[in-house]
Amino acid sequence: MTGMDAPTIALIRLAAAIAGGQPGRLSQRCREAIGAGVPPVWADELLLQSRLMVGYPRTLSAAQCWREAVGEPAVLPEAPGDGSDWTVRGESTCRVVYGANYDKLRDNVRRLHPALDAWMVSEGYGATLGRPGLDLVRRELCVIAQVTVLEADRQLHSHLRGALNAGAHPAMIDEAFVAIQGDVAAAPLARAIALWGRLR
Repeated sequence: MTGMDAPTIALIRLAAAIAGGQPGRLSQRCREAIGAGVPPVWADELLLQSRLMVGYPRTLSAAQCWREAVGEPAVLPEAPGDGSDWTVRGESTCRVVYGANYDKLRDNVRRLHPALDAWMVSEGYGATLGRPGLDLVRRELCVIAQVTVLEADRQLHSHLRGALNAGAHPAMIDEAFVAIQGDVAAAPLARAIALWGRLR
């Protein structure tokens, strides 16, 4: 797969709008996602993973906007559990995203704070990014959109590699940057594309 379908592009645009936090743009992107045929479960999973990148305030605002636009209750392919398998699933998902850099990542985050390392694996990659309902390639493309909006260059570097490690074709990343042009200021977008050019 060297290109993206309309629902995937609309989902990536919605991700960028969630990170931007502008209500009018967010409403527009919700309507576009519905019009493009984004499966509701994809949008619900994007909302859940957005908590990791943009925090609860913007995630809750986006969830309210999406619920109003779609007019349906949340799709829940996996109910919140007790977390007993989150660490195992998180380690597996994180290994896919970081590939050969997995051990280095864990060491670096553990040095920052052991709790951050544990939460990253169990909550970030296990409870959230490893959930069913949305494949890892689309999840990573949405992360790329959000960290580009947030100008989080270090995380962008990691998730550009992560998208490739998860199976994204480079053309999909090119298309993701085109898709979010209307949601990102020119300077951070140019910086992100330049970073991608160096990695590619």
